[in-house]
Amino acid sequence: MKRPIAIDLFAGAGGLSLGFEQAGFDVVAAVEIDPIHAAIHQFNFPECVVIPRSVIGLTGNEIRKAARIGNRRVDVVFGGAPCQGFSLMGQRALDDPRNALVREFVRIVSELQASYFVFENVKGLTIGKHRQFLEEIITAFEEIGYNILLPWQVLNASGYGVPQDRQRLILMGAQKGKQLPSYPIPTTRAAGSTKGDLPMGPSCYDALSDLPEAEEFIALINSDEVKTNAWGKASKYARIMRCNDEDAWSYGYKRKWDSKLLTCSMRTEHTQISRLRFAKTEPGKVEPISRFFRLPSNGVSNTLRAGTDSARGAFTSPRPIHYDRARCITVREMARLHSFPDWFRFHETKWHGARQIGNAVPPALARAVATQIIQAMNVKPERPELILKLGDLPLLRLDMSQASSYWDIVVPIAKRDRKSGVTKRTQEEIEMSSINEAAYG
Repeated sequence: MKRPIAIDLFAGAGGLSLGFEQAGFDVVAAVEIDPIHAAIHQFNFPECVVIPRSVIGLTGNEIRKAARIGNRRVDVVFGGAPCQGFSLMGQRALDDPRNALVREFVRIVSELQASYFVFENVKGLTIGKHRQFLEEIITAFEEIGYNILLPWQVLNASGYGVPQDRQRLILMGAQKGKQLPSYPIPTTRAAGSTKGDLPMGPSCYDALSDLPEAEEFIALINSDEVKTNAWGKASKYARIMRCNDEDAWSYGYKRKWDSKLLTCSMRTEHTQISRLRFAKTEPGKVEPISRFFRLPSNGVSNTLRAGTDSARGAFTSPRPIHYDRARCITVREMARLHSFPDWFRFHETKWHGARQIGNAVPPALARAVATQIIQAMNVKPERPELILKLGDLPLLRLDMSQASSYWDIVVPIAKRDRKSGVTKRTQEEIEMSSINEAAYG
């Protein structure tokens, strides 16, 4: 309990949680309404208390009680509240009920009296009419006693060692009287940049070339894992993902795991016609029928998307085409492109696994931001000695009903108007649906 403590709102599978842990924080509580995502978070962060419910109506005291931290200071609250960001004529965007989750984020930060907050969202919140909403969010935090780091910045994950072109708005603030953090300085050249003295970051080849080929394992037709020795030569980046070196864990907790196990790699059985189209697509270009992007071996991935939830048709995430294979990449390959280490597990199905990655902040980007908070606190991070055992494997395989039963909650599904067939979505369902990705991503 010597480490500073953090709380994750809208936690998903835990991209922000992992980055903050790697920077030296103990993430003591994670709030996540989707019971399947909540189960995945619990599997990967067994010491973190998962609160499987909406933030709406959830009080700071309830979070403290669940996390068993009493009156201890909360050092930072972070999260990406889904928002639509549309202004109504003559009305503040924050008063729009569709943006209630952002108001709840501000309220919980206030009730917990967090020393710092990090609010992340899509780049689209900074553009056009949505800019007004961002200004209202800043004012709301100022009104509850926070100084805001201005000007705000949109950070590209590819500037922080992630082989993916992914831009996110990062808004940070500190309680008045506390030192403001700084934005992290990029360590690698951002995607599309041809100038500057920074080194090029890892490429798709660096990220994926050492992974065993999923299509060589029959077991991966019906399973997402197989034990194998068919690992290739690892690049510097891949060594970090495989945790081959002590530094790969940064200031996070080591996990007990089997490094020979290839996980999250269930195969996709493409038709021969699809494979022919994929093979003809040049790296760095979009296949015209499927609209799938083909990864360039010497470049970075496009932004990995989450797909849609059941309330919006349950469309599968558009996974890119492998740079060297006539197939879409696996969930594990998506994780590599997102800077999730190999010990980190996702739901065994491709649909849920891809959504969990597409909705997450890349841990390497999160770690860069969290490191700035640590430095502003004048805390010297230390590597913990405790080694954590990952959660029970059944947590990776629960369907929605099973996960809801596990958490003893009502299944959070969309409600439909029987007369019109139109889905009526509650704020809780909006929270699950990653509206920000669909609207602005």
